[in-house]
Order: sequence, then structure tokens, then C-alpha cells
Amino acid sequence: MEVTRQDVDSLNALLTVKVKAEDYQEKVNSTLEGYRKQANIPGFRKGKVPMGIIKKQYGRAVLAEELNKLVSENLHQYIQEQNLDILGNPLPKTDDDVKGDFDKPSDFEFTYEIGLSPEIDIKLSGRNKFEYTKVKIDGELIEKQMNDLRRRYGKLASVDTVGEKDMVLGQFVELDESGDIKEGGILHSSTISMEFIEDKKAIKGLLKKKVGDKVVLDPYKVSKGGSDTASMLGIKDDELENISNSFEFTINDVKQMELAELNQELFDKLFGEGTVSSEEEMKAKIVEDLEKMFSADSDKILARRVTNDLIKKTEIELPNEFLKRWIQASQKEPISLEDIEKDYENYAKGIRWQLIQNEIFKKNDIKVTQQETIDYTKGLLVNQYAQYGIPAPEDKELSASAMQVLSNREEAQRISDMLAEEKLLDYYKNTVKLAEKEVSYDDFMKIAQDENA
Repeated sequence: MEVTRQDVDSLNALLTVKVKAEDYQEKVNSTLEGYRKQANIPGFRKGKVPMGIIKKQYGRAVLAEELNKLVSENLHQYIQEQNLDILGNPLPKTDDDVKGDFDKPSDFEFTYEIGLSPEIDIKLSGRNKFEYTKVKIDGELIEKQMNDLRRRYGKLASVDTVGEKDMVLGQFVELDESGDIKEGGILHSSTISMEFIEDKKAIKGLLKKKVGDKVVLDPYKVSKGGSDTASMLGIKDDELENISNSFEFTINDVKQMELAELNQELFDKLFGEGTVSSEEEMKAKIVEDLEKMFSADSDKILARRVTNDLIKKTEIELPNEFLKRWIQASQKEPISLEDIEKDYENYAKGIRWQLIQNEIFKKNDIKVTQQETIDYTKGLLVNQYAQYGIPAPEDKELSASAMQVLSNREEAQRISDMLAEEKLLDYYKNTVKLAEKEVSYDDFMKIAQDENA
């Protein structure tokens, strides 16, 4: 058997596989003999069916299967031996007929197209400078976090007037177009959460109102819409289209969250027994936790910036027409080239990034080993146990759990990708210059959203 290569251009090539009769004949004959022994054909004893009949019935299928196996194995072997860096998989050349006769089998010749990975020059060094955005952890942010924690263990108490974060309990009564109570309309007691209202006019209409006050409002403006509005009014979702947008709401009670007291009981609930023993220590712990949390977000923003810069500035030419045909051939469901064309740029961007990442790993000898993947998975499991307040098991049991997780192919790939991203981030941080910049929490969240977009 012989495999030869013909370059079409720098990104495309043809591989021709020449198969001689002696390459497949013995295996085909052996398979057909097995069929002959098992065949039950009327008029012949089992195992005594003439080989001519067996060949006529099964010959082409057996030959095709054996040729397909031989060609696939030899293509793979050739690509490995020649160290060819290809994109996708070899595709049968559609405009070339297979050379050979399946009815009178002798020598065969098959031609395949391959797409070659381009040469890449990664321009990333200490000369590159990127902003490293951090959250400014000031007194206001610490106070907000402290109040959120105290609210978690606080209790509801009735107050006289409506505040910005209060729960307002009352009765909805549907009004007609004249502003009068609608006959047969909705009458339902429910709750409005002030902190979740987005409509400024609706907020203003309720703020500082007292128990017993009546307010005309639109239920859509004091809820999240859809099922939330239906639930607030005590109706089914499909009844919403028939309701008015004008309701009289009578305030029956106002509940305000009283923050938990800053005492040892709260400290132990939040941070574990004896870890924190004063308000000052609580603030220090909050700062530590916030820095850790925002550090991960800062890293993600940096990684996104460097990644986008690399994709933008690294010139990569792809065998686009080959890749489009390969995408079409690899789909489980039929898809047209026109549909592939619509989303091809996103796919090509993903290919370019994968090539860049592979080149970085190759040039800098960055690897993701099996043991690293196991250890990383164990770390993920330990964090998972900690989230539920459960102590991690002994190392033997933890290792067994990690192996069980990694036995799932998709999960193993996801974890391997996560580890690779961490290694890539470390490479970025050790390679480029970082210009740290502190911004407010609100500005940081806006930057994070913009970067992700």
C-alpha cells in the first residue's frame, strides 16, 4: 500500500492512497468464509453454500468495509509519520471517482483533501502592556457587603412607611377604564418587593406611603412581567392578556428587614466559630474575601483582553473552502453550505484562537498532564464540599471521586480546558507588562460586561 502527497497550495493538499489486491484479499476472503459457514440459504446445507453465491450477496459490502478500514488506518499512519499538522479530518475528493472496479476487484486508488495548519508568529512579550483592572475596595463597598451579610441573618419587622428595600403587603383591586372598581375584576392580596422594581415612576408612587394608603398602579411595573405578574395577581399566565393595567393597591403592612446585630453569634454563623471576634476583624475578613473574589474577575478581564488582542494582531490564513466542506460533512443533521457561510466567521475565529493557544503551549512547553488534571479535579471537589459546609473526604476517596468525574468524556474535556485556561493566564501574567488600575465596583461591573460582549 502506498500513500502520496500532492500540495495544492500552502494550506491545501491531496493524499492519494493506492491499495493493491494483496493488501485486502486475504482479509476479505477470510470474512466471506465466515459468512459462508454461518449462512442459511434455502436449498443448501449450513456451511455448504457455494462461495460464488456468498460473494454475490456480500462481496461488495465486505470489500467496501475492508477498503475503508485499510484506507483510514493508512491515512492516519501517514499523517502521524509525516508529522502533518492538519485541520479537521481528510475528506474524500468529491470530483474524483474511485479508481478501481468493485465487481472485478484488483487495485484501487482513493484521493482525499486535507487542510493544513498555517505557520503562526505569536507577537507577545514583555513589550506588550495591558491594563489590569481591579475593584477599589472602599468603605462604601465594605459597608454594603457588611449590610448584605447582616440582612442574610436579619428578621422582618413591621414599619409605618415604605422604604427603598421594603416588602409592601396589600390588596390589588382591578379598575375599569373610568377608574372605578371593575365588576367581576381581580381582587387579590399579594406582596410587592421594592428593591426589585425597575420603573422609577412606580418606585416614586410607593415610597413613603403609609399603611392604609391607596395607590393606583400598573402591576406590570411593580413585577418582573409574565409569570411573576400572574402570580402577583393570583391568575394564570394565559389570563394576563385580558387584564387591565390599572389597579388600586391598598397598603396593609410594610415589612422591613432588621439587620442582624454585630455580635459573636453572627460572626460565628458567617465565618465559622472563633474565626472573627469583632467588627474590625469582620471588615478585614470582608476585604480579604472581596479581594479574592474580584481577583478572579480581574484575571478573566485580563485574559479576555490579551486573547482578543492576539486574535486581532496575529495574521492567520485558513483553508476556508476546505473547512466549510469539512463542517458540512461532520454534521449529524444535513446542513447547506449557505447556512454554514452565515456563521463561518465565528467558527473561523474559534479555529484561529485554538491555533494561537496551541502555538503558545508548544513554544513555551506548556502541558496539561493527566496527574495535573486529577489534582485539579480534586481541588474542584474540595471547593464543592466546602460550599455545602462538608469536610472533604480522605485523599483515597477524593482521588476515586475525581477519577469517576473524569470518566465522563465531556466533563473531562471541560476540566482540562479550565486547567489550560489557568496555565494560559499564568503565561500572560508572567509575560506581558501589567498596568494596574483601580475603579469603582459599578465601573468594574460595566467593564466586565463590555469585555464579555
